[in-house]
Amino acid sequence: MSDLAQNHPGRWWHPLPDGRIQCDLCPRDCKLHDGQRGACYVRQREGAQMVLTTYGRSSGFCIDPIEKKPLNHFYPGSAVLSFGTAGCNLACKFCQNWDISKSRDMDRLMDQASPQQIARAARDAGCTSAAFTYNDPVIFAEYAIDTARACQELGIRTVAVTSGYIHAEPAREFFAVMDAANVDLKAFTDEFYYKLTGAHLQPVLDTLVYLHHETKVWTEITTLLIPGYNDSSAEIEALCQWVYRELGPDVPLHFSAFHPDYKMPDVPPTPPATLSRARQIGRDQGLHYVYTGNVHDTEGDTTFCPGCNAALIVRDWYRILDYQLTASGHCPHCQTAIAGRFAASAGHFGARRIPVRLNPVS
Repeated sequence: MSDLAQNHPGRWWHPLPDGRIQCDLCPRDCKLHDGQRGACYVRQREGAQMVLTTYGRSSGFCIDPIEKKPLNHFYPGSAVLSFGTAGCNLACKFCQNWDISKSRDMDRLMDQASPQQIARAARDAGCTSAAFTYNDPVIFAEYAIDTARACQELGIRTVAVTSGYIHAEPAREFFAVMDAANVDLKAFTDEFYYKLTGAHLQPVLDTLVYLHHETKVWTEITTLLIPGYNDSSAEIEALCQWVYRELGPDVPLHFSAFHPDYKMPDVPPTPPATLSRARQIGRDQGLHYVYTGNVHDTEGDTTFCPGCNAALIVRDWYRILDYQLTASGHCPHCQTAIAGRFAASAGHFGARRIPVRLNPVS
C-alpha cells in the first residue's frame, strides 16, 4: 500500500476533560475514545489525535459535464474532473449515492492519487475544473483543500458539491480554495432534516448565507423533491422566499427528481409535474434562475434572461443546443447582465461521461 493510503493527520478537533476528543469539523461534534470513528466513519481517533482515513484514496474519477453537478452558470458546456471518497456526515434515508456515501469500509476506494496527480490529470484531460463530489467533501476537507490548491496552481478551477453541514471556522478554510459550490438544501423544515438526515436545517442556511455574502464562491442550490415529504407548495414557497430574501434573486435554484433508493424504496419517483410546479413557484417568488433536474425538460433546463425573457442558454439534458450570451456575460437582446461565471463562448463537452483511472489500488 502506498504512503497515500496511510491515515493522514486531521484538523479541527480539541481534547475534552473526560479524555475524549471532539471533532470540530461539522455540527455533529462527535466525541471519540481511542479507535472510535465519527458519524462520517472516515474521521477517526488514533491515540491523542484525529486522523482522516481516506486521504489520497478515491471511489473513482470521471470526466463529466459541469451541468451534471449541477452548475448551470459556471462555465457552461465545460468538462469537470469529478471524484469522491467514502462516507458522509449526514444520514439521509433517501441517499441517491448510498453505495459510496454510506460505505463503512474501504472497498469502494479503488483509486489513489496525490493532490498534484489529480491536478495534472484534470489539466491533461482538458478540464476547466475539478469537482469534489459523489460523497460530501466536507468530511475529507484536508484532502479536498490540498487538491484544490494544487489545481489552482495549474489554472484548474475547483467545485464543491456539498450539503453545507460544516462549522464556521473550517468553512472559512474550505471555501477559501473553492471557485464554485452546489449546496444541497434538502428541505425547508428542521423536522425533515432531523427525521430523514439526522441533521438540522439552520447550519445549512448559515453556510449558504456565508457563501453568498462573505465569499467569492459562485453558488447554486439543489433541492431534491420527495413526494409527500418536502414537495408541498407551501414548503417550496417558503424555501424560495428565503432564498430571495437572504441571498437575492440571482442564485440559481435546481429542483431535482427523487427516485426510490436506499431506505426509501417504497416512495414513488417525483412526477415531472411536481418539478414544473416548483419551478413556477420559484419564478413567481422573483427568482431569476430556477431549473428542473433528473428529468427531460428542455424548458426547465434553459436559462432565460430576467430582463426580456429571451432563451439564452438552451439545454437538452447536459447538451447545450443554443448559447447566446455575449463575451461579457450579457443578454444580446436587452444587455441585462446574467449572473454567473462565463467564458467568451460555451464549451462543447456535451453529455459524455468518461471514467478515468489514475493509480488503481492493488
